[in-house]
Amino acid sequence: MEMQASRTLAVSQQQAWDALNDPEVLKLCIPGCEKVEPTAEHQYSVAMALKIGPVSAKFAGKITLSDIVPPESYTIAFDGSGGVAGFGKGSAQVRLVPLPADAAGQDSCELHYTVQATVGGKIAQLGQRLIDGAAKSMAEDFFKRFDNEMQRRHPRAVADDAAGAAVPPEEPEPAVAALAAATGMQAGSGPGAPTAAATVSAASGATAAAEHSALAATAGDDNPPSGIPVWVWAAGAGALVLLAWWWN
Repeated sequence: MEMQASRTLAVSQQQAWDALNDPEVLKLCIPGCEKVEPTAEHQYSVAMALKIGPVSAKFAGKITLSDIVPPESYTIAFDGSGGVAGFGKGSAQVRLVPLPADAAGQDSCELHYTVQATVGGKIAQLGQRLIDGAAKSMAEDFFKRFDNEMQRRHPRAVADDAAGAAVPPEEPEPAVAALAAATGMQAGSGPGAPTAAATVSAASGATAAAEHSALAATAGDDNPPSGIPVWVWAAGAGALVLLAWWWN
């Protein structure tokens, strides 16, 4: 049996390397794993319970690491026996490739692995298709658990710090400010108070008059600002006069 695949991990190359060499992490992430204990340098004893199709068994064996190039790659050799259920042995080449940091400056890496394995006993009688399917399912389960454990140990920062920043309040438009002020005055007026329509008209006239003052400096003494009809400025000035008369 041969299987190869790759997977993107949301941790740096060094963080992934440290985790893949941590017996506690491997025990948490390998499906059915009951024990991963170091027995010598780069060697571990393992025990796990597996179910492949109708065959269930407990396997015991050892894992040996070689061709170690930290934090980039190593080769894993494994040899396990499940009694009457059969046996399995083989090797896997594991390689970690760093990826460019994302927009938030967070590192990630890509894990590549190639596995060659042979099985015997009752397991071998299940058929290659069932064995391959079980192996791929175990690999997916391992990486799902590994991703969850890495997120727990190395939580990602918020990608966009600016997203949570407070947005300063916008200054109200002159016309809106004038309308709010006029409406507030109207709330305490007597019988002669202007109607809402008159208030809006007065605010519009005040805004037009203010714009006229700003533009007149560049328009000349005898001509209105370019592009603005004369009747607009006359109406604005008239509304301003009416507003002044009402307040007096």
